[in-house]
Amino acid sequence: MAQGMSPAGDPALHEFRVPQIIHPLHNSIPRELESRFDPVYVEYYNNYNAGRLHTHEVPIEEFRKNPARYTISYGRAAGPDIYRITEQKCPVQGGEITIRIFEPAPKEDGNGQIMKRAAYVNFHGGGWVFGGLSTDHDFCKTLVHGLEGHLVAFDVDYRLAPENKYPVPLDDCWTAFNWIRDHKATELNLDPSRFAVGGASAGGHLAAVTAHLCRDAGIPLRLQVLTVPVCDIHSSFTPEGVFDPKLTPYESYREMEYAPALPAARMAYFHRHFLGVPRPAPSNDDWKISPMRAPNFHGLAPALVSTAELDPLRDEGEAYAAKMEAAGVRVMMKRYPGVPHLIASLDGILEGGRQYNIAVIAALQEEMVEMEDL
Repeated sequence: MAQGMSPAGDPALHEFRVPQIIHPLHNSIPRELESRFDPVYVEYYNNYNAGRLHTHEVPIEEFRKNPARYTISYGRAAGPDIYRITEQKCPVQGGEITIRIFEPAPKEDGNGQIMKRAAYVNFHGGGWVFGGLSTDHDFCKTLVHGLEGHLVAFDVDYRLAPENKYPVPLDDCWTAFNWIRDHKATELNLDPSRFAVGGASAGGHLAAVTAHLCRDAGIPLRLQVLTVPVCDIHSSFTPEGVFDPKLTPYESYREMEYAPALPAARMAYFHRHFLGVPRPAPSNDDWKISPMRAPNFHGLAPALVSTAELDPLRDEGEAYAAKMEAAGVRVMMKRYPGVPHLIASLDGILEGGRQYNIAVIAALQEEMVEMEDL
């Protein structure tokens, strides 16, 4: 404007400035939660996850076509090499599934006889929708190495929803457990009286139900390793699979509704794919969907229950542990501070993940080896 001239027109328009509008990146860690997480996790998450779609935001048909396009994976420590890793096919209703077998080198007892080994049967997580044999491959190697020749680990590649809705994933796991025990004990030199089951998240759910089924069938079980387990899918969601913060009895669901790794919307997605929309009416009374509703907690195998402080499933996992303990079950319960739902798969970057591995190995050692020596 020429020197000495006054601005003409509406003074307010001359003063107008385009406002600065800044939104957080899609799927970023909520500001009010960020300081509570281990800063190492925050750094990794902000580098690799923030701003990108979660897999539950991708149509399942598109994900199945090219999982690598949408999957983000980091933080898992490489498992030590072990003696032998093989795969076998397990017959299940309507087909077959793969069981990956992790073996230590055979050991001899004081009389030169090959020693019987304990067995750990693993069910991977992934909301019954995602995951597979790669999920816990290194974890199974770590356990076998840590038990120093006393344990064979089995990883079950159960069929996934929504292509195979409930009860197929659970039926596959129960069938696989019995197939290993009944048909592989002699071949793999297993002690049928020293079996354990375990898994993280949805895998924890499958392991918890398997423990009830073992008790009901009179099958001995030494340990259940329940890691950030899904124990009560009914109480936080409507029959249509919508999260209802007023409905849930678990404060951690409200507190962590928008937490990274497992926001409530992701659990709602799993609910819909696992059970269907709406969930069938008979499922409302089916405790095998929500083992928190099981009619009997007496006589279950000892349990190692691990929860994550910054996980919506924290409170239901701890409530499940308390319910077992109240029924006289021996429970080892630990909450890991500053970590997300994915603690079990972050042992390569988080101290909490490394401590988790140590705790699982110690529990297996105590229940599967040392108890045998008494």
